[in-house]
Amino acid sequence: MDRYTIRRNALALIFASAITGAAMAQSAAPAAAPSTDGVSAPKVACGGDLAPFLAGVKAEAIAAGADAAAADRTLAGAQIDPKVLSMDRGQGVFRQTFLEFSQRTVSQGRLDIGRQKMKQYADVFAKAEKDYGVAPGVITAFWAMETDFGAVQGNFNTRNALVTLAHDCRRPDFFRPRLIALIELVQRGDVDPETTTGAWAGEIGQTQMLPPDIIAYGTDGDGDGHVNLKTSAPDVILTTARFLQHLGFQRGQPWLQEVTVPDNLPWEKSGIGGTLTAADWFQLGVKPRDGNTSFGSLPAALILPQGRKGPAFLTYPNYNAYLGWNQSFIYTTSAAYFATRFAGAPPYNKGTPEPGLNDVDMKALQTKLVARGYDVGKIDGILGSGTRIAIQKEQFRLGMPADGWATSALLGAL
Repeated sequence: MDRYTIRRNALALIFASAITGAAMAQSAAPAAAPSTDGVSAPKVACGGDLAPFLAGVKAEAIAAGADAAAADRTLAGAQIDPKVLSMDRGQGVFRQTFLEFSQRTVSQGRLDIGRQKMKQYADVFAKAEKDYGVAPGVITAFWAMETDFGAVQGNFNTRNALVTLAHDCRRPDFFRPRLIALIELVQRGDVDPETTTGAWAGEIGQTQMLPPDIIAYGTDGDGDGHVNLKTSAPDVILTTARFLQHLGFQRGQPWLQEVTVPDNLPWEKSGIGGTLTAADWFQLGVKPRDGNTSFGSLPAALILPQGRKGPAFLTYPNYNAYLGWNQSFIYTTSAAYFATRFAGAPPYNKGTPEPGLNDVDMKALQTKLVARGYDVGKIDGILGSGTRIAIQKEQFRLGMPADGWATSALLGAL
């Protein structure tokens, strides 16, 4: 789903570091007033003068059923924000290991606040689980990781951010529908285009939702007739649960389970996308730390974020909902682990993983893998899914434990 490919890796870094408003200040670019007469303005796909572009957006919104007054209210005073463009062009790459990122994000302070929130809103969490099948800890982990329970939501003007990205010709087909959806939220009275702020890519609220997702899955949890994801915790909890249900989260099933592994596994069978069940892994000597083997019939993948000597987990089908939320393996696994902590799991065993590669050596490894015919994507020094798969295949070919972890031994062998 395209919602996640745009921004989650960057957001994970932004919010994990708790970047404050000073780094996300709004631009004061001069405004260009949209046309307000008629609905027949030609569609301007992107670029050029702002006024005709906004007129085209208005016409498209009205054709889709929006009220002209709502379109005018949304677009009047819209500005191009150069800082949004700068953020879009300069998205950071995710260079942290699982241990580094999860240790930073799954903090004792966040665990304490999360447990307090779960107690404070116990009735709302109970309704979320009853109606949508999503456990309280799953919702709370995303709430913590996305915005520190609403403390760091971003302070880009949402209207200007979406106008900027829809007008820009890099990805207008993604952002123009999000701008149209924002007009509907304004028409509903759920968003004030002048004052509503959020992340640079247009996400709003305490679990960072894009306007089309708010329209589709927004749920009024406090009974005021509106969906306010910036200030209403009940709205946040129920909307997040409903969205996770949409992503495929199944009631009563696990998502992640820490395990211990023997020394002689068929490591080439590890990694996301495997075909074994949990019972198959148990028969091979994989042991759940919590001793619970009751989900043996479920498909399960053995994931080793830092190789066979580091933390080890079985992922179950519900883990796919995490991947739907964010396609970053490190973010996703950290969020899933976070949720297990809220469900009562102890801290994971860090193990003694082999040292990974630095940026220069990782790029050298990726270059060698590409030369051998593998598609690792961009040679960027990042241990992404394509690189992990290629590493695992080469490890297997070379007779090395095929755990997908990049090491100097593998680089030397290639």
